[in-house]
Amino acid sequence: MSIDRIVMAFAGSMVLVSLLLAQVHSAYWLWLTAFVGANLLQSAFTGFCPLAIILKKMGVKTGAAFFYSGN
Repeated sequence: MSIDRIVMAFAGSMVLVSLLLAQVHSAYWLWLTAFVGANLLQSAFTGFCPLAIILKKMGVKTGAAFFYSGN
């Protein structure tokens, strides 16, 4: 699985988990949904994604959507 797919799966999972936690625990968990959405929006314009950089350093196969600092 490439970095791009992992990032999208992670973001989707975080959104769903935060929505579930907002329903069963506290509405403050919706801030996590907002944070994930803001990161997705900025990465669409800049190509910069902190999770993608971490995954690249871990040796995960790269995709085409994100900017990876370093080699």
